[in-house]
Amino acid sequence: MSPLPRRAFLGATALALTATPALASPKRTAFVGSYTSSEPAGHGLDVVTVGTPGLRADHTVPGVPDASWFARRGNVLYSTNESDTGTVTALDVSGRILGTRPTLGSLPTHLSVHPSGKYLLTANYGSGSVVVHPILAGGRLGEATDLVQHSAASGEPHAHQVVTDPSGRWVLSVDLGADSVYVYRLDGGRLTLHQQLELPAGTGPRHLTFHPAGPLAYLACELTPVVTVLGWHAGTGTLTAEQVVDTATSPGPNYPGEIAASADGRFVYTSVRGENTIATFAVRGRELQRLGENVPTGGVWPRHFTFDTGQRWLYVSNQRSGTVTWLPRDPATGALGTARGSLAVPSVAVVLL
Repeated sequence: MSPLPRRAFLGATALALTATPALASPKRTAFVGSYTSSEPAGHGLDVVTVGTPGLRADHTVPGVPDASWFARRGNVLYSTNESDTGTVTALDVSGRILGTRPTLGSLPTHLSVHPSGKYLLTANYGSGSVVVHPILAGGRLGEATDLVQHSAASGEPHAHQVVTDPSGRWVLSVDLGADSVYVYRLDGGRLTLHQQLELPAGTGPRHLTFHPAGPLAYLACELTPVVTVLGWHAGTGTLTAEQVVDTATSPGPNYPGEIAASADGRFVYTSVRGENTIATFAVRGRELQRLGENVPTGGVWPRHFTFDTGQRWLYVSNQRSGTVTWLPRDPATGALGTARGSLAVPSVAVVLL
């Protein structure tokens, strides 16, 4: 396992939410996931109302434990249930649970819907594997069609992310324990290994994001802590490691969490747990250049962040302080401001706007 305790949380005051089966309403809503088996216990799946900016608590959807990652396709929401016996849950817009399937591994920490809409891909952190579930009529999940197991030269594999590249031709999985990014073909619900990009031992790659134009990807490395710029060649399905840039501005220890590129491809952001900041980089050709000092998130242990629809606000899930904070963003300069507000959600993991 990673040397980081995945659920060593500080105390946070729980926000009282009313349990109700409704998942959607005429209001603009978003979804907040949290760990129900942690201390303090989170709610699992919360529905919140989106302001301009900010979030306001609405209700909790029961029956979705340890909701640490979401993916949505149309009127169906998929959630990891990050437990030792891993499962994934599908829900429709009425809040009705369509079904729960085992991930054939432990601690599923990330999932994504394949662009074809035919498959749900899930990364099992605890067991270091990736599982494929077919998506059936109405968004329900079928029995797993494939499970691929990673291996590590030393220690244990820990698959932390699984995504499809912008061309839709390749599936990539980032494995923190194996210090690798795996590239797969997906055909008929089965994954075939095409490339394994091995990084230096102890790098701890966690998440990657693609440049909107496609030829580059940016990899947040949890244990180093750096961002590695990757050349991505969609035609051949191959990655090459290029520039490496530091993320933290204090001695640490520090651990990058989430990483994302702006929609216009001009800026890249990563959260830095430890110093509890967001680092901003400008895209200069095939390289990244740091922009100013890292900006505090207004909370502790920023596990995840996401842009609002206009990319003028950044919503940060601060896991240990149990808060979602929102920071203003200047789309012209890429600069972030200090946090302007927060919503209390114990053991928060993720926000999907």
